[in-house]
Amino acid sequence: MGNGINIHDTAIISKDAELAEGVTVGPYSVIDTNVKIGPATKIGPYCTINEYTTIGKECEIFQGASIGSISQDKKFKGEKGFLEIGNNNAIREYVTMNRSTEKNGKTVIGNDNLFMAYSHIAHDCIVGNSVTIANCGTLAGHVVLEDGVIIGGLAGVHQFVRMGQLSILGGCSKVVQDIVPYSMVDGQRAKICGINSIGLERAGFSDEAKDSLKKAFKILFSMKLNIKNALKRVEEELPPSEEIKNLVNFIKSSERGIAR
Repeated sequence: MGNGINIHDTAIISKDAELAEGVTVGPYSVIDTNVKIGPATKIGPYCTINEYTTIGKECEIFQGASIGSISQDKKFKGEKGFLEIGNNNAIREYVTMNRSTEKNGKTVIGNDNLFMAYSHIAHDCIVGNSVTIANCGTLAGHVVLEDGVIIGGLAGVHQFVRMGQLSILGGCSKVVQDIVPYSMVDGQRAKICGINSIGLERAGFSDEAKDSLKKAFKILFSMKLNIKNALKRVEEELPPSEEIKNLVNFIKSSERGIAR
C-alpha cells in the first residue's frame, strides 16, 4: 500500500488489495483480494469492491455501492472475468457494476462519467467517456455506450445494444435497437425524436455540422426510405464530414438494427 492512505477502523481490506497514495476507505466498506485502486480515489461507507476489479485515480464511490460483483448471466459458471474503471468517475449511492461473464473478459468503464443512484452496469458492458446515467438507469449485458451518451432515469437498455456518441435517451424509455450518434430518443420502444441539438452545441459542433446532421436525419428518419436507400442519399447529397461518416458507419455496422 502507498503512503497517505486513510482507512476507517471498521473497513475490511484484503492483504492482497493494492491501494495507491491518497486512497480513502470509509466505515464498514469491504475491499476484496485482487483489487487495485488508483491515487486519491475515495470509497465511501458500506461499499463492497469485489475481486478482479481495477479502479483508476480520483474516482468517488458513494455509500452502499457494489462494484465488481459476479455476473448475473445464467451462463456464468465461475469464469475469471474483470471490471476495469477509469479515472475521475462519480459512482453514486447503491450503484451496481458487474464484471465479465467470459473467461478473461472485461466490463470496461472509461473516464469522467457520472452514474447516479441505483444505476446498474451489467456484465461485459463498455462505457466510454463523459457518460451520464441517471437514477435507476439500467444496462443489460454487452451494451456499448459511446462518449457523451446520456441515459434518463428509470430507462432500460437491452443486451447487445449500442448507443452512439452524444445520443440522449429520455427517462423511462425502453431501448431494444441501436441508437444512432447525435440523436435524441424517447419512448416505449424508444424512437428518434431529432438531433441532440443541446448536446452538439455543448460539444462545440459548428452550425454547419449541425445543419448537415439535421439534413441527414431528415433523409434517414422522415422520408420513409429503407435504410439502404436512405444511406445512399445521405452519402450522395451531403458534403463529406467526420460526423456524417461516423453516422453512416454506425448504421452500416449495426447488427440489431437501428431505432427509427
